[in-house]
Amino acid sequence: MRTTTRIAAAALAATTALSLAACRDSRTSSGGGGGKEGGTVKIMVGGIDKVIYLPAKLTEQLGYFKQEGLNVQLLTEPAGAQAENVMISGDVQGVVGFYDHTIDLQTKGKCVESVVQLADVPGEVEVVNSGKAGQIKSPADFKGKKLGVTSPGSSTDFLTQYLATKNGVPTSGYTTVKAGAGQTFIATLKNGGIDAGMTTDPTVAKLTSSGQGKVLLDMRNEAGTKAALGGLYPSSSLYMNCDYVKNNAATVQKLANAFVKTLGWIKAHKPAEIAAKMPADYAGGDPKLYEKAITDSIGMFNGDGVMPADGAKNVLNVLAQFSPNVKGKKGDIDLSKTYTTEYVSKAPKQ
Repeated sequence: MRTTTRIAAAALAATTALSLAACRDSRTSSGGGGGKEGGTVKIMVGGIDKVIYLPAKLTEQLGYFKQEGLNVQLLTEPAGAQAENVMISGDVQGVVGFYDHTIDLQTKGKCVESVVQLADVPGEVEVVNSGKAGQIKSPADFKGKKLGVTSPGSSTDFLTQYLATKNGVPTSGYTTVKAGAGQTFIATLKNGGIDAGMTTDPTVAKLTSSGQGKVLLDMRNEAGTKAALGGLYPSSSLYMNCDYVKNNAATVQKLANAFVKTLGWIKAHKPAEIAAKMPADYAGGDPKLYEKAITDSIGMFNGDGVMPADGAKNVLNVLAQFSPNVKGKKGDIDLSKTYTTEYVSKAPKQ
């Protein structure tokens, strides 16, 4: 009887071990299917209705994921810092968010790489409350002000710190306020919770059109980005765990094919045509305003998905000064492990 019990216990233990191993494999290898026949690739977007991440939803709307034989589920989390945590936990296979997270995560012993670089510039705008426009004419006037960022430790936080210190204002010289995005940001600016803040379209279009905000710095194009940051600053990307990329090369190639096709489609079409492809609720009841938001930001997308090497170096330079995780570790960062051009280089072009 005891022998039978021991055998049964051993069998149960073996079954449990196999189940746990299968669970781990689903996260590190196939990710619950990982794009294989009948499987799903889950991608978290750091604010799916933000124009800076427009290629994610547009790829779905154009049917390019399905054309590649992929079953992609797009999820959304308002802040990039939260989106990366969901990927690290294994609940999603990829994130459409800012490239700089790959550098930050490397300092924590995580290997994460951008497999498609969607944009070479941030697409961010420093917007000033119209009532404070006379007091804040440049980042040199940030001293003593309340500045909004998506959340502490976010890309907008690091960029704000860079702009302030570059213009003679230490990070202790102003107050950082978590202002979120969209209507939360608008309400915070309107009620005086912040004097200025960093945000993206369509929030920028709404604030400037209503007269509530004025553009101080525009990083939606190369000229404005180079003036503000001294070079390109690659931002929106599809990044994934290195192990997942290694173990699911065929799926990653299909994702790259779909995204590169979308980037080419964007370059070949007008903002009105792009807006018409997006879900109607993204326009927030004002199609013309949404079209303007796309018009103002569309130049940020690079068209080929390739990471500009000098841009990656510039991102590291900024983080090395202001990210608490990267400070003092610049020499330890291996940029070659934070992005790859292998998949986009083989993707068919439009």
